[in-house]
Amino acid sequence: MSQPGKDIRLRRILPCDRRALVIAFDHPVVHGPIPGTDNPTAQIARFIEGKADAILLNLGSFRYLADAAKSDYPPPGLIARLDWTTALGTPAINPAMEFHSCLVGHPEDAVRAGADAVITFLVLGCGDGNFERREIQRVGTVARECEQLGIPLIVESLARGKNLRTPSDPEWLKLHSRVAAELGADVIKTEYSGDPGTMRTVIDACPIPILVLGGTRTGSDDDIVQVTQAIVDSGAAGVFFGRNVFQAEDVPALMHHLQAVLRGKVQPSG
Repeated sequence: MSQPGKDIRLRRILPCDRRALVIAFDHPVVHGPIPGTDNPTAQIARFIEGKADAILLNLGSFRYLADAAKSDYPPPGLIARLDWTTALGTPAINPAMEFHSCLVGHPEDAVRAGADAVITFLVLGCGDGNFERREIQRVGTVARECEQLGIPLIVESLARGKNLRTPSDPEWLKLHSRVAAELGADVIKTEYSGDPGTMRTVIDACPIPILVLGGTRTGSDDDIVQVTQAIVDSGAAGVFFGRNVFQAEDVPALMHHLQAVLRGKVQPSG
């Protein structure tokens, strides 16, 4: 059944006429002050200048957007991170590779703070049945709260585990993205399979929009643009880029180039 509140808020994040460019800037809660996060207000102002459709922030960082939004550019949609996890840590941070997660806020907190949507992790594949049970229970509980409040739920669904060799395998992507949809997600944030053809099979298997995350910045701006074109070719609803954008030398310029690709107005060079 359609929920007008969710539909209205989703339109601020997923435009009807083009694919979305969402900037993830929630990394410090897991990774600490990594490069590109040292001046959050200035960076968020750059995201606004680059015309991000939405920005993902931790609840404690909403204060920075309030300051950065005092500009000539309209503010983007706002997504609140509601949880914390050890599943994204490296062996140096989490030597035993033990997975734990917890909520740090609730949808009601996000609504009160001015968010247009909330996001929570769903991590499968670690082989720990108790951890995965808690993951399912948390996402389901958050989904029910979102339904009551009329705020969209984005689920960042991932496969992680010390014995899991290829987290971006299409079969894993199909599994956890569909589980998230069945639990009540409105949008999925997940990894790229590596090529448009296999990613399209993942998108076709999921009944809700998928935004593809960028992951660690490993290439040049041109490489990021090329990947974005491939993601567009796969049929995804857009991209969810973090380090690939906020660690760029010229953040607004890269974002404008990405927006052109997402709108289908230009082809990337090379």
